[in-house]
Amino acid sequence: MIRAAVVGGAGYIGGELLRLLLGHPHVDLVAATSRSLAGRRIDGAHPNLRGLTSLTFTQVGELPECDVLFTALPHREAMHTVPDLCAHAEVLVDLSGDFRLTDPEVYAAHYGVPHVRPELLSGFVTGLPELFRDRLRTANRISVPGCMATAGILALHAPAADGLLTGEVDVDARTGSSGSGVTAGPENTHAERSGVLRLFAPTGHRHEAELTQAVGLPARMTVTAVEAVRGVQVLCRVRLADGVDEAALRSSLRRHYADEPFVRLVAQRRGGYRYPEPKILSGSNHCDVGWAVRPGTGSALLIAALDNLMKGGSGNAVQAMNVRFGLPERTGLEFPGLHPV
Repeated sequence: MIRAAVVGGAGYIGGELLRLLLGHPHVDLVAATSRSLAGRRIDGAHPNLRGLTSLTFTQVGELPECDVLFTALPHREAMHTVPDLCAHAEVLVDLSGDFRLTDPEVYAAHYGVPHVRPELLSGFVTGLPELFRDRLRTANRISVPGCMATAGILALHAPAADGLLTGEVDVDARTGSSGSGVTAGPENTHAERSGVLRLFAPTGHRHEAELTQAVGLPARMTVTAVEAVRGVQVLCRVRLADGVDEAALRSSLRRHYADEPFVRLVAQRRGGYRYPEPKILSGSNHCDVGWAVRPGTGSALLIAALDNLMKGGSGNAVQAMNVRFGLPERTGLEFPGLHPV
């Protein structure tokens, strides 16, 4: 059994990690920390876990040694805490934004503060098996990408890697309220959030840097908050290289993702779910990818959808752990989502 612990287990991402780890057949969850809830039962913060565990939250200083440590701490805070936590486990999987970017100057530009441990950035492998599977097999420091970045990367990776795209990528992202976290401010209360389409990052969103780093094309992203609780959908407007048509785009996506357990290509001619939609992905680790090409224009739309707390966070982290410890990637992540919801 793999001994696992979660630092920052009181939030939504932490709760999903706990749910997945408690149900994982090869994992023994030995601890979860929370500064504000130390001494209280885990199922008090996460009532869906009632009857699954009697663990209580602890302080970070009480962490036992384990095989893998998941850290779900706020951006800008994790870089101060994570380095000291490395001694508790051979493998550390971080879900903050603090170790996703390899260039400390790019980090400072997107997060508004200098990185306090820039020498550690190159030692983290991106926790996205579809792109970094070989490196993850031996990685001891893993950084899981952001939810909208993951969707955008999986939409763009195949055609970008095959040289089918050119110029700048324009990403229109939509996200549910859980992406704001448990401690979101008053603007995210139900009374303020219900019924809105709130554009909260018209320019300069931090996931732009992740997209550019992973895909190799300059990316611009706008983000709109929608009324859903879970889910991310991205619409990536791209320019096709000379001579590229829909057949070439489709072939590229099929070739790259044919053997991927959690990427599904969706481009149906009829039905209510002809293109990727996050609603049917709630609770699953799938990312659905689709496309639409306007003939004769050299432009295309690449579409991706996922559950921001799963493939966009905790599920991706567990998938990366499975790769690292030589387990089948679907282990503990088999749930297909619900319909209708």
